[in-house]
Amino acid sequence: MPYFIYKIKAGPTALVKNLQKLAEHEEYKVAQDEVRGLRAALPAGDTSTYKVIFAPNALAAEEQLMERREAPILREWEK
Repeated sequence: MPYFIYKIKAGPTALVKNLQKLAEHEEYKVAQDEVRGLRAALPAGDTSTYKVIFAPNALAAEEQLMERREAPILREWEK
Protein backbone atom coordinates (compact mmCIF):
# COMPACT_ATOMS: atom_id res chain seq x y z
CA MET A 1 0.00 0.00 0.00
CA PRO A 2 1.29 3.46 -0.85
CA TYR A 3 1.80 6.53 1.29
CA PHE A 4 -0.10 9.58 0.08
CA ILE A 5 0.84 13.21 0.74
CA TYR A 6 -2.02 15.70 1.06
CA LYS A 7 -2.21 19.44 1.52
CA ILE A 8 -5.17 20.30 3.75
CA LYS A 9 -6.80 23.72 3.84
CA ALA A 10 -9.66 24.75 6.09
CA GLY A 11 -13.00 24.83 4.33
CA PRO A 12 -16.00 27.09 4.85
CA THR A 13 -17.03 25.10 7.95
CA ALA A 14 -15.21 22.99 10.51
CA LEU A 15 -16.62 19.79 8.97
CA VAL A 16 -15.40 20.55 5.44
CA LYS A 17 -11.73 20.35 4.43
CA ASN A 18 -10.15 21.10 1.07
CA LEU A 19 -7.82 18.23 0.20
CA GLN A 20 -5.18 18.36 -2.50
CA LYS A 21 -3.22 15.21 -3.31
CA LEU A 22 0.41 16.16 -3.90
CA ALA A 23 2.28 12.87 -4.21
CA GLU A 24 2.28 9.11 -3.71
CA HIS A 25 5.26 7.05 -2.51
CA GLU A 26 5.90 3.40 -1.78
CA GLU A 27 8.37 4.09 1.06
CA TYR A 28 7.50 5.94 4.27
CA LYS A 29 10.93 7.54 4.63
CA VAL A 30 10.67 9.21 1.22
CA ALA A 31 7.17 10.52 1.95
CA GLN A 32 8.19 11.74 5.40
CA ASP A 33 11.21 13.63 4.03
CA GLU A 34 9.08 15.30 1.35
CA VAL A 35 6.46 16.42 3.87
CA ARG A 36 9.14 17.82 6.19
CA GLY A 37 10.50 19.85 3.28
CA LEU A 38 7.02 21.13 2.40
CA ARG A 39 6.34 22.13 6.01
CA ALA A 40 9.68 23.94 6.24
CA ALA A 41 8.92 25.90 3.04
CA LEU A 42 5.42 26.89 4.21
CA PRO A 43 5.09 30.70 4.05
CA ALA A 44 4.34 32.60 7.26
CA GLY A 45 0.62 33.12 7.79
CA ASP A 46 -0.41 30.13 5.68
CA THR A 47 -2.79 27.89 7.65
CA SER A 48 -2.41 24.85 5.40
CA THR A 49 -1.19 21.57 6.82
CA TYR A 50 0.57 18.64 5.15
CA LYS A 51 -0.16 15.03 6.07
CA VAL A 52 1.20 11.61 5.13
CA ILE A 53 -1.42 8.90 5.13
CA PHE A 54 -1.13 5.15 4.53
CA ALA A 55 -4.06 3.75 2.56
CA PRO A 56 -4.82 1.21 -0.17
CA ASN A 57 -5.91 3.95 -2.61
CA ALA A 58 -6.50 7.72 -2.86
CA LEU A 59 -10.23 7.43 -2.15
CA ALA A 60 -9.63 5.58 1.12
CA ALA A 61 -6.96 8.12 2.09
CA GLU A 62 -9.35 11.02 1.52
CA GLU A 63 -12.09 9.29 3.51
CA GLN A 64 -9.71 8.84 6.45
CA LEU A 65 -8.64 12.48 6.29
CA MET A 66 -12.23 13.74 6.17
CA GLU A 67 -13.55 11.70 9.10
CA ARG A 68 -14.20 13.58 12.32
CA ARG A 69 -12.35 12.16 15.32
CA GLU A 70 -13.08 12.84 18.95
CA ALA A 71 -10.43 14.60 21.02
CA PRO A 72 -8.52 12.15 23.23
CA ILE A 73 -9.30 12.11 26.92
CA LEU A 74 -6.30 13.29 28.94
CA ARG A 75 -5.64 11.41 32.13
CA GLU A 76 -4.41 13.21 35.22
CA TRP A 77 -0.85 11.92 34.81
CA GLU A 78 -0.73 13.05 31.15
CA LYS A 79 -1.30 16.75 31.91
